[in-house]
Amino acid sequence: MTLTRRPSPFGELVTLRQAMDRLFDDTVFRPSTGGSGHGDFAHLPLDVRTTPDALVVEAALPGVRPEDVEITVDNGTLTIRAEDRARETADEGGWVVREIARGSTMRTVTLPTGLEADRAEATFEHGVLKLRIPRAEQTKPRQIRIQPVTAGEAKAGDAAAQPAKAEA
Repeated sequence: MTLTRRPSPFGELVTLRQAMDRLFDDTVFRPSTGGSGHGDFAHLPLDVRTTPDALVVEAALPGVRPEDVEITVDNGTLTIRAEDRARETADEGGWVVREIARGSTMRTVTLPTGLEADRAEATFEHGVLKLRIPRAEQTKPRQIRIQPVTAGEAKAGDAAAQPAKAEA
């Protein structure tokens, strides 16, 4: 009797690992790069940090003119809108690679309480928007000095016994 080996019907199936690799390599799951040249920017990167005096927001907007940026604060939400009008061109064709994001973008951030949005200041230099929103006086951190006590009483003439001042 001769044994004949038949191909397995499962031989062409991929392993689970190969399937997962292919799934995550698929362009459907990659972040959008705005490569079509139309529509929204893929992402408006922000840096948000706090200082003792203010909240500072920096947004990277390369190629965008300051007059094409709109900043609003409404009900504790900061919204930054930008439109790249200077780079918009007619669809001329002939593109080999087109990855520069064009069009418009918007980003919203929920702000912490205790900020004075009406005193906010914005600058725009080298494609970076810098927004500074000052803290309200009552929410600024304060340093409290300890008064030395001698024989159960604070020294009246001691500089440390004077009322603490807010440090900015």
